[in-house]
Amino acid sequence: MQKRIVNAWNEWDELEEIVVGIADDAYFEPTEPGNRPTLRDKNIAEILPFPRGFKKQEVTEKANEELNGLVTLLESHCVTVRRPEKHNFGVSVKTPLFEVENQYCAVCPRDVLITFGNEILEATMSRRSRFFEYLPYRKLVYEYWHNDPYMIWNSAPKPTMQDAMYREEFWEWPLEERFKRMHDFEFCITQDEVIFDAADCSRFGCDIFVQESMTTNRLGILWLKRHLEPRGFRVHDVHFPLDLFPSHIDCTFVPLAPGVVLTNPERPIKEGEEKVFMDNDWQFIEAPSPTSSNEEMPMFCQSSKWLAMNVLSISPKKVICEAQEHRLHDLLDKHGFEVYPIPFRNVYEFGGSLHCATWDIRRRGTCEDYFPKLNYTPLAATTNGVSCLIM
Repeated sequence: MQKRIVNAWNEWDELEEIVVGIADDAYFEPTEPGNRPTLRDKNIAEILPFPRGFKKQEVTEKANEELNGLVTLLESHCVTVRRPEKHNFGVSVKTPLFEVENQYCAVCPRDVLITFGNEILEATMSRRSRFFEYLPYRKLVYEYWHNDPYMIWNSAPKPTMQDAMYREEFWEWPLEERFKRMHDFEFCITQDEVIFDAADCSRFGCDIFVQESMTTNRLGILWLKRHLEPRGFRVHDVHFPLDLFPSHIDCTFVPLAPGVVLTNPERPIKEGEEKVFMDNDWQFIEAPSPTSSNEEMPMFCQSSKWLAMNVLSISPKKVICEAQEHRLHDLLDKHGFEVYPIPFRNVYEFGGSLHCATWDIRRRGTCEDYFPKLNYTPLAATTNGVSCLIM
């Protein structure tokens, strides 16, 4: 029987093959309706605009050095590591409905692609500058598709990204207004088109938890339900009301192993949504305060200090963490995890940390039900349940 290449059901099974991003030819993210990048220092931001154009070579080289260090560590654990192709991100994107001056980078494959069992799915994406970000990975996906006859390959419908898809007044709301509206879960994208980034999804075997955010809307979650649930998955929307600018779940709610989730003390899950976890004996571990404050993060980084939570599990007991996050290392060690610290702060400017910068292709394991007490009937559920995914 031919070996399956594409096989990943959760975020923690023993890792066998993964894609690690590259920082080559990266550009600063442009201002657009779905994104308003700003300088970290507010005083400087009042004087100087956010940079445009090509990132400096020395910055790219430092990020690539850390990405290559991650590759070396993974390979020392017998993990096969693949890399995307280089891509010219300086080319503008123009469609009949929008135009943007440049693209971004290929550091974060986690945002664009996700593996659901034996399926590779391309996300819609939510920002114009990332419309074609799947291209650096397309050759790899074709290779997997040709070499693994069991692989399923799908791409979600591309949104128009026209002006009407965005709620630009969102950026003008003061924080007081955001607090008033936090339970509405309305952000910079409207509810008119299917929109989701892959990094808003977290995999727990046959259960998928999807965060509603600035990069994933309710129609996006509904599309994922209609797409995945007939194959036996159960798709749940989750919310974190105190995160006023949510983007990607992997700095807020991070499963580490069966029964264990690393949670963000500043962004608790919406009241009532924790019940499915408590009813099935899951343990929430609160992440400690990160080493850096939001103000101390790299000047051009658009993520919060909670990138500290953006860890990568290479087995149910082994976790890769950013080197400076000693309090997190101690917490994980206390809970029985073997921690592998690695420098990664130069990657922060490119949009993410260890989980963001990777896309797992194969983990050793099968689809398991980690929520046996869940009373849930998937849309158009098949009589074969999750077994239909194995073919």
